[in-house]
Amino acid sequence: MAKADAFAIAGGIPGRALMEAAGRAVAAAVMRRWPRRPVVVLCGPGNNGGDGFVTARILHEAGWPVRLALAGALADLKGDAAWAAGTWERAVAPLSVALLDGDPLVVDALFGAGLSRPISGIAGSVIDRLNERLLTVVSVDVPSGLHGDSGQVLGRAPKAACTVSFFRAKPGHYSEEGLKRCGDLHVVDIGIPPAAIAAVAPRQWLNAPALWRELLLRNDLADHKYARGHLTVLAGPLATGAARLAALAGRRAGAGLVTIATPRSALPVYQAAEPGNLVVEADDAATFARLLEDPRRNAVLIGPGSGVGDRTKGGVLAALAAQRGVVLDADAITSFAGEPQHLFQSIRGEVLLTPHEGEFRRMFPGVGGEGGKVARARQAASLSGATVLLKGPDTVIAAPDGRVVINVHASAALATAGSGDVLAGVAGGLMAQGLTAFAAAAAAAWLHGDCARRFARPGLIAEDLPNLIPDALQLAFSVN
Repeated sequence: MAKADAFAIAGGIPGRALMEAAGRAVAAAVMRRWPRRPVVVLCGPGNNGGDGFVTARILHEAGWPVRLALAGALADLKGDAAWAAGTWERAVAPLSVALLDGDPLVVDALFGAGLSRPISGIAGSVIDRLNERLLTVVSVDVPSGLHGDSGQVLGRAPKAACTVSFFRAKPGHYSEEGLKRCGDLHVVDIGIPPAAIAAVAPRQWLNAPALWRELLLRNDLADHKYARGHLTVLAGPLATGAARLAALAGRRAGAGLVTIATPRSALPVYQAAEPGNLVVEADDAATFARLLEDPRRNAVLIGPGSGVGDRTKGGVLAALAAQRGVVLDADAITSFAGEPQHLFQSIRGEVLLTPHEGEFRRMFPGVGGEGGKVARARQAASLSGATVLLKGPDTVIAAPDGRVVINVHASAALATAGSGDVLAGVAGGLMAQGLTAFAAAAAAAWLHGDCARRFARPGLIAEDLPNLIPDALQLAFSVN
């Protein structure tokens, strides 16, 4: 945003015009959503506070009873914030908890997305009181204390009913803490030219079908099942449902064929299950490696129900050596937890790792949380050479070259056993069709989330998800 603001100002748009537009947008959001009521506007010492001064003025001119408080001294304001303060001709109170007495609507314009230190002192006390009393809060840019890049809370941050941000959303809005604290997010145009995007050169996007749907469109009448790819799933003798869910999801996602490679002891289980799954025997890694000598087996999924141990490790190394499209989930990740470098040194080609937080910590013990989830996923992708899909309500997909997609198109209903197996199967099915690991991960995360959203009632279990994939695909092809 700093680059975007600078681009606009260099192009002849005054900073105060941007600030005026921002404050007007916040005031408009307040007036659209609530009837006229007392308002307290809390302003900080920077440009976020300047936006608050404009918001207060516009609401006052519209007849709203407004009080304004400033953290710091008026004389210390600089630049556009000082100009905005000069347009407010009413009293400026010092920041205090007493301002929150009664039941005012509170406009939080204390600190913006670039805050770099924990909030303490009177500002911290005011935010604590906001949360204790569950007051209605409208935050400007971000809830004060939420870091715009990392999404981490710096000490504390209010829980807003809505947040009004400008030009483009920030990664922090879509972090787990951001999702908890931003309320309804409104991203508004304040006059920054669209050409600023090229100047910013973003490397991260909010997940949406526009990023990947063209890669899914296949209308060739000459297609046959092998043209749609052949996904091979290394299954184990236990947790057989995991591999079956993954295989079914891979087929629903469009793979032409899906084979389950299983130890002899579990053959009857898989053979008696879904009739569309092919089943072959693979008691050990050497047998699995021989299966991959068939070049038509162009994608491999290892992890769901494969078991932790030497057979799984050997299967992973065989798949990587064959340079197939590879998805490594669950047991495949845990099998290398004690020696991650052995795995990383073997990675080549299109490889996707799909850890949850516990698996991530075991696989990447040296990757800390200081920079937030996006930074952790980026670092892990760089270290491993694989695309990393780090699961959660704010699923982050990071490519080794630094590109990132954040997926929040999902539902808390996905917290059910087997859900991750379906996700891995969708990703494997898409890679079988030729998608890169990064594109397949982004598409799989969105489609998986959409299945849960469209179920739209209590009681979702993993078995419900595969049959919803066609509807999710249909929406992906049609949504803007």
